[in-house]
Amino acid sequence: MRLSELKALVKYLKKFKYIRRARRVEDNTIELSFDRNQNLFFNMKRGDSFIYKAPSNRPPRDYNAPFDTLLHSLFSQSEIVDIYLLNGDRVLKIDVISKRSYKREAVSIQFEFTGKNTNVILLNRDNIIIEALRHIDQNSSFRVVRPNIKLQELPPPPIKLRDSNLDSNMDIETLLEENFKDYEKRELERLKRQKLIAVSKKKAKLEAMLESLPDIEQLEAEANKNREIANIILANLYKLKPYDTELETLDFEGNRVYIKFPKGVLVNRLSDYFFNRAKKAEKRAKYIHIEKENLKSKIDFYSNIYFALERAKSSYEVELLYPKRVKANKKREKIKKCELFWIDGYKVLIGRNSKENQELLKIAKANDIWLHVRDIPSSHLIIKTDKQNLPEDIIKKAGKLCVDFSIKRAGDYRVDYCKRKFVKIQEGSNVEYDKYKTITVRKDGIEIRE
Repeated sequence: MRLSELKALVKYLKKFKYIRRARRVEDNTIELSFDRNQNLFFNMKRGDSFIYKAPSNRPPRDYNAPFDTLLHSLFSQSEIVDIYLLNGDRVLKIDVISKRSYKREAVSIQFEFTGKNTNVILLNRDNIIIEALRHIDQNSSFRVVRPNIKLQELPPPPIKLRDSNLDSNMDIETLLEENFKDYEKRELERLKRQKLIAVSKKKAKLEAMLESLPDIEQLEAEANKNREIANIILANLYKLKPYDTELETLDFEGNRVYIKFPKGVLVNRLSDYFFNRAKKAEKRAKYIHIEKENLKSKIDFYSNIYFALERAKSSYEVELLYPKRVKANKKREKIKKCELFWIDGYKVLIGRNSKENQELLKIAKANDIWLHVRDIPSSHLIIKTDKQNLPEDIIKKAGKLCVDFSIKRAGDYRVDYCKRKFVKIQEGSNVEYDKYKTITVRKDGIEIRE
């Protein structure tokens, strides 16, 4: 960010008296909410840092690192003492009085717009580092940035800009809003491209699995072959030695056959092994149509996600439709029986087919909220509540997901919702429900008329 813009920003920020909320909303973005409902976002990406103004939304994921905990506890509900540029350089410093419940404390937050060393640093009154967005050790820079170390000042910039060259009449508020529009446009394009590729890969994988499924005739032939091998082995069991690895003999029609034994199976258990394989093939032949239906319904589910992503109008909507998986929580949060999403910190489970809809109803708790598109076969959706009352906004966002994941065509749809304890399973994933409410969800796109 240019020095002239930062100078205009300082002048703009001087009118605020306190910081209502401080939090990280993306990996490199800090949100400061000031009085008068003004929200500024500090994108501190290395080499491309800037500030923008936008409406506040709850981030798709919560950040709980020590930096985030201290950022919130020290700077949320804090009183602004001073805002200035440090030594006239591109370092914005905000001094505040932190209003912790047990004491008042003078602290500062320092935004350093310094190219590859861009950083956010939390400091006490003695300039000792409390925490930082990025830690820097002595092997990486002459200036160590770690907790409990006194922060060394940056050297002066090589070329000092003169105040006369700065635009004193800059409309900083318009600039901040334009920054957001530019950022949102780039972010929407980037996220759409990234998410569409990811969804396409999932869909392609499911289509390959569907294509590779054997048909009933193949499975029945496999069952008959394994059963015949098992009977041949039984008929020749008296000839077999414990160390034999193969059998060459005649089948029941007088044809010569060669049977290679599987590794790790005892000779006296070989017939059981092949009989079991025959039973498995028979059972799979009986239920292969269900396996195909499940795969087809999952393919349709991801087709609907792809369709919704193509028509998403904001980066927030894209993240809501297909959130980024957090590596640290991947194992803990992975649920095989359904798809897992987060809406503003609330866990949301979605069934991708009839079988998963049934499983969803089984694992949901009595006070969880259940949603379904009225009069249309659709995904079931469960919002985990932990017995808390849900904000109306969460219900609306969940209703939109339910429609987006179930329907391609544009139009107005009614989504019913109620507590899980008022949903009664009838047959399969068919249900009856009571004490429900209804919201109307508008799905944009190309309307298909029959």
